[in-house]
Formats: sequence, structure tokens, C-alpha cells
Amino acid sequence: MRYPYKMPLPRRPEVLEVPVSRKSHIAGQFESRIAERIEEQFGSTWLLLSETTNFLAQTSAFHQYENTLMDFRHRLSAEGRDSAAERQVRKELTEFRALLRSQGYDLSLARLRLSIEGFRNDSSLEEGFSRLVLFIGDRDIWYISGQDNHIELHDQLENLLRARQEDRQILEKHYLWYLRERELLILSGADSETEADFEHFKAWASVPEHRLLLLSRLKSLR
Repeated sequence: MRYPYKMPLPRRPEVLEVPVSRKSHIAGQFESRIAERIEEQFGSTWLLLSETTNFLAQTSAFHQYENTLMDFRHRLSAEGRDSAAERQVRKELTEFRALLRSQGYDLSLARLRLSIEGFRNDSSLEEGFSRLVLFIGDRDIWYISGQDNHIELHDQLENLLRARQEDRQILEKHYLWYLRERELLILSGADSETEADFEHFKAWASVPEHRLLLLSRLKSLR
């Protein structure tokens, strides 16, 4: 379901998530942060730089940091086996990543990929897919997933939002199937989703900042 609008979503919106299990969602966020910190401490500096570059390449801010990334890469290449120089680059790279996080960027998304694939029906449950209802607002995103049918999930999400008694402008509603396979998140349209709405959703998600926002909010889905 789609409503006309002109204002795009900002890069750092205030987002309310309504996952199936808040406990599992919080645990997933905690595990993601721990894994990111471990990688920064013990992972390859080249790998860390590559993932940082890959992440920023998905944003409109890449040109702002391109020279910084090139400088890191040049110094690593030029110093060769100089461990002291490599440690200095690693220190600066870790500080740079901390700066990006302070600006609202979610660097854990560097490896997470999104694939939007056509329509599916209830038989996809046998393939491991689960139902997902997604609301997109002018500033926020809300979602709920579970085993109930899409209409029931829609009503549950609306009731949850209504109970908060806050003024929220819902611009789009989407009824989807999802499957998480390691670092790949697959989204497909459900029977309740019209073809026109699904095409609009794909176009919306093709915008780099929207895509990252979507991945950031759905990354805890399992």
C-alpha cells in the first residue's frame, strides 16, 4: 500500500522497531557490536580497510572520505612489512571508524547484503521464509515479523503504534516474506502486496541511503 510523498527519508531517522522477540533483537545487536570490536582488534588491517571502503561506497558520503581511504591504502602498500607503520595505520583506521559510528553510520552492515526477489506464497514457509510487515514513514520505519498471516501482523503493528499515541505519518505499507542466510537477507513480496507497491518498494530500496537504513533496521532478523 503506497501513498504519494515528496520528502525522502533522512540518513539518521528516529526509528521504532517492533520485532517478534525484543530479547532476541537486543541480543542480536549486542552480538553484532561485540563481533565488530573483536574484528577491529584482531582482524587484518587490509580486511578492515576493505570493509570500511565497501561500506562507505554504499553511501552518498563516499566522496568526502575517498582521499582518507586512499591515504590508508597507499601507506599500507608503501610500508610493506613495517609492523610499526601498519600499527599506526590500524590505530588511525580504528579511530576513523569510531568517528563514522559517532555520525550514525552502522559499519556492521559492510558484509550484509540485500536481495529483493519477486513474489512468494505460503509454500515458502517450507523453504524457511517468515512473514514480515513493513511500514515506511516520512521519518521512521516500523516492522513486525512472525507466523501470523500478513493481515493479522498488519493489525498488530497498527495497534502497537496506536497504543503509543504518537503522530506518525505512514507513507508506505509492504507485506513481505524474508529469509536470512548468513550475511544475505532475501525479501520477497507476499500475496497481500500489489505488484505496483512491490515495484515502488524495490525502487525505494535501490537508493543507497534507503537500502542501508533498511538493512540497519532488519539486520537482527533471523
